[in-house]
Amino acid sequence: MTLRTIPIRQSGNRPNLFMGGDRELVMFSGLLAFTLIFSAFEFKATLFGIVLWAFALYALRLMAKNDPLLRPVYLRHRKYNTYYPARSTPFYINTKTQEAQY
Repeated sequence: MTLRTIPIRQSGNRPNLFMGGDRELVMFSGLLAFTLIFSAFEFKATLFGIVLWAFALYALRLMAKNDPLLRPVYLRHRKYNTYYPARSTPFYINTKTQEAQY
């Protein structure tokens, strides 16, 4: 009796991108540019907002081209502690703050 194999389709395994960049970052940069343009109502602010959003979109596309999952990986990296002390024996006595971590 052989094992049944199920193919993994590429469409179900794609990163969540929008306009070539990470969805949340692209939409947030568009929101910032939109807010800048419509809060100032000046030609200079409109021009600066469009240039800012175009540059942000270009940078986010480059980031997504290198690693489409860069944002979640960075956010997970920020949650790690800078130092994890070694606990080499099962007979180590944890302090109260260490017990609260587990």
